[in-house]
Amino acid sequence: MAKPVRAGSGPLPRLRVQPTESELMSAPNKDYDPVQVTPLNADAVAAMRDEAIAAIEAATSLADLKSARLAHAGDRSPLALANREIGALPPYARKEAGQRVGRARGAVSQALTRRTAELQGEQEERMLAEETVDVTLPYDRDPRGARHPLTTLQERIGDVFVAMGWEVAEGPEAEAGWLNFDALNIGKDHPARSMQDTMFIEPEDAGVVLRTHTSPVQARSMLSRELPIYVICPGRTYRTDELDATHSPVFHQVEGLAVDKGLTMAHLKGTLDHFATAMFGEGITTRFRPSYFPFTEPSAEVDLVCFVCRGLEPEVAACRTCRGEGWIEWGGCGMVNPRVLVAAGVDPDTYSGFAFGMGVERTLMFRHRVKDMRDMVEGDVRFALPFGMEL
Repeated sequence: MAKPVRAGSGPLPRLRVQPTESELMSAPNKDYDPVQVTPLNADAVAAMRDEAIAAIEAATSLADLKSARLAHAGDRSPLALANREIGALPPYARKEAGQRVGRARGAVSQALTRRTAELQGEQEERMLAEETVDVTLPYDRDPRGARHPLTTLQERIGDVFVAMGWEVAEGPEAEAGWLNFDALNIGKDHPARSMQDTMFIEPEDAGVVLRTHTSPVQARSMLSRELPIYVICPGRTYRTDELDATHSPVFHQVEGLAVDKGLTMAHLKGTLDHFATAMFGEGITTRFRPSYFPFTEPSAEVDLVCFVCRGLEPEVAACRTCRGEGWIEWGGCGMVNPRVLVAAGVDPDTYSGFAFGMGVERTLMFRHRVKDMRDMVEGDVRFALPFGMEL
């Protein structure tokens, strides 16, 4: 047992403890002079600054300037390394050294900014001088593109009818089912309304379809225009056909509508004869074959006299275009059904009308001996170039 200490016997002697490692380390040197450190010497800092500015001013291109920037303002540049030495100084010495190095680095940065702007300006002036295009040089290159022949043919057809006093009417390609079918006397059970022929826009019960013909434009014209009406309706149409040499799910039609007092089939025949002559040349006439369409009564198929053999013997027997018939089917026509006139608010006892419709692709194939309809939709400029830039 420890021997008890008697009261009043005086303080106990202090034990000597071994000093710790941190106590053995020297304290900051209060007398350390930063001027004596070479990288932070005022003359050394000034020399590094002057060398950097001289290298920047000597750069003659942006590439040279980049090299100068990396050498004198980068992370391993003399001024950047000197800046790292500041942390080793005692607190009272850091301010002066930091200001000295900071001023030097700021001067280098300003020199870089100024020289960059100068070199960029010189580069732009040099590009303007060296890359100038002489627009007066003669044209000696092939055209890069051409207007599509379907576009130019639709415009030509429009010009033919505008010259006769008609107007060009247009309508939406996503059409109301009522205008595409019901207004044209196409009943609910008509095969054309099935999914096999018509593209419906979802939801199916919304009553919106991709128009299967441009006839809805005729209905819109009767609903919105004052009588009499003479309109031509070119445009894109859609049906669920397979793409082959003679069919396409997306094709173009041009339809005509005339509503006036006293119109007859004779007016229709004369109009189509003039249209055929404008498309295929003098001597081309048409003939009518009885047919049926819900929106016309009476209705007829329109045939062209063959534009190759002209229906003359003995050429017609050997003609491969009409296959010995002397006639080529072109489209459909007829007198506007009175039910269609009533649906559009036109009095059928006062007014009569005629309508017709032809495929633009089919007309182009006849005019230019195009064998395959797929050539028209593949986007190959070699197909369009021979037709030229007709306006």
